[in-house]
Amino acid sequence: MIPHRLLVVFSAMCSAGMAWAAVLSAGLLAGVRLAPTPVAVGVAAVLTVPGVIAGVLGNRWYYRTTRPRSPWSLTTWVPPHVPHWASMLAGVIFFGFWLSVVVAFAGLNGNAEMRDGQYVLDHNGRITVINQADYERQLDHEQQISLGVLGALAVGGVFMTGAVLTHHAAPEPTHTQSAGLPLA
Repeated sequence: MIPHRLLVVFSAMCSAGMAWAAVLSAGLLAGVRLAPTPVAVGVAAVLTVPGVIAGVLGNRWYYRTTRPRSPWSLTTWVPPHVPHWASMLAGVIFFGFWLSVVVAFAGLNGNAEMRDGQYVLDHNGRITVINQADYERQLDHEQQISLGVLGALAVGGVFMTGAVLTHHAAPEPTHTQSAGLPLA
């Protein structure tokens, strides 16, 4: 089992990672790069990944489920004690990060590189010389994709660690809920 205090720390880290990714992604969507890519993505990863791992492990230990009871019902994917509004809020925030990734992918025109002192795009072996503004825009899209993925992971980490942290206050499950037992 993961200690309660450690789960609180991981949940706070995921919350900070989610906020970090959201602010930087919003800046990129507005055309402003607030941090260089190694710093932006590195900080987001350090804040997010431990909490996601703790959330997955904690949920696996508490609920011992192998699959949802019904693949198209939200309530079967969510621990029974988590409020519906929390699930929906997590879904909306996750969708926002997903949308930022889709928007960034739509703007990619290839792999931006520096070759022989020139800015170029390599798209399936076809090299195109571009100006510095286009080069920077491509790098912004790449950073936005990384931040969007890490932000979406952070949403899951916050949700899962929150579910484990509030498990002790959960009411007794009904016969239609898993109660931590494997599902048939």
